[in-house]
Amino acid sequence: MLKIAVLVSGNGTNLQALLDAEASGVLRSGTIALVVSNKPEALALSRAGAAGVATAVLCKERGELPAMYGQRLLALLRAADIGLIVLAGFLLILDVCVIRAYEHRILNVHPSLIPAFCGRGFYGLAVHEAALNRGVKLTGATVHVVDENPDGGPILAQKSVEVLECDTPETLQRRVMEQAEWPMLVRETERWAHQLIGEAK
Repeated sequence: MLKIAVLVSGNGTNLQALLDAEASGVLRSGTIALVVSNKPEALALSRAGAAGVATAVLCKERGELPAMYGQRLLALLRAADIGLIVLAGFLLILDVCVIRAYEHRILNVHPSLIPAFCGRGFYGLAVHEAALNRGVKLTGATVHVVDENPDGGPILAQKSVEVLECDTPETLQRRVMEQAEWPMLVRETERWAHQLIGEAK
């Protein structure tokens, strides 16, 4: 079974969707073996601990170059024999050394229909605030393979969500998570893990 690492920075709602999917047997081609956060206070770490998943905190040190952080992260991943990485609200941009070491083995979920509202600076509520300010009628989420361009890798799946006139950034964020991010991330993680296992045979 493929070992999966989930990288997180916040509450870990996407992580919880993956944990629940594994517990229910929906995610069956991979197992979540490690959760890594760059923030020691992240609620996601408690979610992982409650599920019996190993955790690690890897803070970016002051003045540390991205490549140095990347090498420390790689050491953690390799020690855990990780075969697939899922970015689930991880607020650091991965260094190229990590991306190349795990080429086509890193997935990210982004809370918009890429190429809309993506790239540097677009994360969390900022994405939904931008969508509301622009007046779009449809938003959604995207799961894509990570490459060297932020939010620029090949798109695996997208799902649209209607924007309501009464929406706030918070209500829109919740609906996008429930209707698009969670189910789509689970489905694509299972599909990608299954594919990687097949390629290894």
